Amino acid sequence: MIKIIAVLCSLSSPANCQEQTVTTSFFADISMQSCLVGAPQLAEWMKQHPAERLAAWRCVIGNQDREGA
Repeated sequence: MIKIIAVLCSLSSPANCQEQTVTTSFFADISMQSCLVGAPQLAEWMKQHPAERLAAWRCVIGNQDREGA
């Protein structure tokens, strides 16, 4: 499974940022390559959430949300 995890910041409060899973390969056709270059699913998700700014994103393979610890 590949997940797209986005760091989203509120436009009304730019310091208020959070991570959120945008989609996974269970729900959309995502390859690691398309995820790394900015998957179309990410752009579509942002269109549906105009009150938020995309600060960053990452691609995660498997069920982990964070690497190592």
